[in-house]
Amino acid sequence: MLNRPKDDVSLLFAARITDPASGRVMEVWTTQPGLQLYTSNLGSPAGGGNARSGFYCLEAQHFPDALHHPNFPSIILRPGETYATRTEYRFSAK
Repeated sequence: MLNRPKDDVSLLFAARITDPASGRVMEVWTTQPGLQLYTSNLGSPAGGGNARSGFYCLEAQHFPDALHHPNFPSIILRPGETYATRTEYRFSAK
């Protein structure tokens, strides 16, 4: 859960990923209340060697089980209401 003031719809800094070797940086800014991290553990490559792991993506979203938790931000969209969200992935290099 991102630390967002109630009813705030401005872009909020959510995450920064850096690669120290190359200096590449990715930041995620979003109006969403949460951020899902997808990771992997690929095991050892064919023929042995070290296991590989990493992350696939960071996805800004509402909480997957929000419908069943009244303390989570609502995911209900009623007829006539408009759903709008914004997420920016900002890239840079040192």
